[in-house]
Amino acid sequence: MAEALAEARRAAAEGEVPIGAVVVFDGRVVGRGRNARERLGDPTAHAEILALQEAARALGRWRLTGAVIYATLEPCPMCAGALVNARIDRLVYGVPDPKAGAAGTLFDIPRDARLNHRLEVTSGVLAQECGEILKEFFRGKR
Repeated sequence: MAEALAEARRAAAEGEVPIGAVVVFDGRVVGRGRNARERLGDPTAHAEILALQEAARALGRWRLTGAVIYATLEPCPMCAGALVNARIDRLVYGVPDPKAGAAGTLFDIPRDARLNHRLEVTSGVLAQECGEILKEFFRGKR
């Protein structure tokens, strides 16, 4: 999660909402992502999506079975769906998202038995740090 927080800090430095994500496979980081919607002008440039894309390139496959993704904020529906589609084994996130959280708060896409894949979810990891970087960013915007 410390690596995901580092990505979130990079996003904040670029003027993006500070959310970071990393994908780990066999004990090594194979994908990194940070919010880049403003920089790239792309509504899908969420931290998790970019981390999944980099991991898929690094591993040479779209099925990311055996991988864990660490994200500073609970994934939105788009990102949670991407985690299911990528066959990620486990999601670890810092803080819940009361407005768009799709891994237990508003929806529970990663554990929905109706879908073809489910993943383990762990929340609250480095929650204080993950929450503080978001609060600090939005305080500066007001």
